[in-house]
Amino acid sequence: MAAVFLACLLLLTLTGAGLQFLWHERPNQPVTVDDLRILERADALLEDESAWNRDDDKQCADDKASRRWSLFCALEAASIEVLGSYDHTRVALQEVRFVVEESSRGRQFEGRLMGFNNLPETRFDDIKRVLRTATQRVAARLEQAPP
Repeated sequence: MAAVFLACLLLLTLTGAGLQFLWHERPNQPVTVDDLRILERADALLEDESAWNRDDDKQCADDKASRRWSLFCALEAASIEVLGSYDHTRVALQEVRFVVEESSRGRQFEGRLMGFNNLPETRFDDIKRVLRTATQRVAARLEQAPP
């Protein structure tokens, strides 16, 4: 009886996690002006190559202190500035992840933003292109959104 209970509990947990993953990864979540503002602010933080931290560890305090931002930390900082907190499920961040997936040709990363940022072949221009493409997509979606 205990084994059946534990098996059911495990199944429910895995199903819930899977559904949550699918919910967060939806490419058609509603877009807001804040998504555009997050991308624009992240792009501004990464103003030139000297502002880029190509060795991301997802610990953003050192990025903030040095004013050298990884892709992940620039997006986190921009999200906090715009929203007051970091929300990894925002359309802005999802669009960046989708562009990273397209750009990395099926590579598997533990974390797409950090993994792409840290690839030896990733250049600053690649980071800026990813942000620019995500920004263009969010802006286009905003134009099509009902008032």
